[in-house]
Amino acid sequence: MRSKLLVVAGCIVLTACGGKPVPVAVDPRGKVTLMTELPAPSAGDVVKSSRLAFVGPFNELRVEVFGVTDLQRDIMTDGEGNFSFPLIGAVPSAGKTTAEVAEAIRTGLAGRFIRNPQVVVNFKSSSNPLSMQSQSVVVDGQVIRPGQFPVVGRLTLMRAVALAGGLTEFAKLDDVLIFRNVGDQKFVGIYNIGAIRRGNYVDPEVYSSDIIVVGDSPQRRAFRDFLQAAPLLSSPIIVLGNQL
Repeated sequence: MRSKLLVVAGCIVLTACGGKPVPVAVDPRGKVTLMTELPAPSAGDVVKSSRLAFVGPFNELRVEVFGVTDLQRDIMTDGEGNFSFPLIGAVPSAGKTTAEVAEAIRTGLAGRFIRNPQVVVNFKSSSNPLSMQSQSVVVDGQVIRPGQFPVVGRLTLMRAVALAGGLTEFAKLDDVLIFRNVGDQKFVGIYNIGAIRRGNYVDPEVYSSDIIVVGDSPQRRAFRDFLQAAPLLSSPIIVLGNQL
């Protein structure tokens, strides 16, 4: 298994230097195949990989507060995935599970309005399984706010990174990975955000259940450590841009 992993890593690193995306497929037997682009997942792949449903924009929710008929109602979240609820006002719900939203409502009602409220929040039923929830994408690595973010409409790699607050100062622009499962195959593509910004190739679309990992630049970290450890200099430091 270790040798197979090394083969995949070698293919990615050698080809990515040219600034082009390098998608790789790994089948259940461990065979590695280079591709021109990552395939899009099917609806079945997205549903299968989603273990939790997250509230997002324009979701229909059913809120029930047991024993209080006036507080049992259907709610539509706004364009940011939030909504207002009687007595407590705004309820931030974007990116949360229904259980977390129910707890937020319970906390808001407890003590001031209802002694021991019991709250349940569910997505309203739909014939389309994908419309019952906002699917999510994970962004990790060298971004400002790593985490899981709702996917609403068409989402690209650059936009997903922006949802995570953008890149940190130590991000390695040519080492951004997208992991994706399609059927019984696992895919990984390596992308160069710097090249995308320059228009060298199209900003790739990302899908629900994708995992994006932004790599770390050891050169940038070493340069920062050098500056912190160095005494005051009488002349400027000049570093070739492609070294960082």
